[in-house]
Amino acid sequence: MRLTLHTDYALRTLIYLASVPDRFASAREIARAHGISENHLVKIVHKLGQCGFVETTRGRNGGIRLARSPAEIRIGEVVRQTEPTTVLGPCQAEEAKPPAQACCLLPDCGLRGVFTEANDAFFGVLDRYTLADVMKKSIMRTLLPPGVTV
Repeated sequence: MRLTLHTDYALRTLIYLASVPDRFASAREIARAHGISENHLVKIVHKLGQCGFVETTRGRNGGIRLARSPAEIRIGEVVRQTEPTTVLGPCQAEEAKPPAQACCLLPDCGLRGVFTEANDAFFGVLDRYTLADVMKKSIMRTLLPPGVTV
């Protein structure tokens, strides 16, 4: 499974926000730190807000900050919420497909169970870790603007 850039940037945004817990950060600041488009980041922040990971405040002193403690945000939860699909093979999503596109090997093929087991193992690992677990102060120091400390 390969994560989309949307999920990658969502995780980067959450890690950045966890590194500056005492203040709001701006989308521009986060985008510059990671070298990504500010417009794209705004869409990601919107999704993170809908999912309850961040809160946003408009205005001069506004910005973005975590809505929960980093220890309460599970990596698996973020990936589930930001990935458009988490299935490994098309047979895992057969219920959603029109019958004309259904795999001719179903229901007798054993791959569906193997893919489901692999997917469960993948998320099992991600669910063991929180945002707090993946924070590395040495890395964050290089991303933060001058004058901001971790």
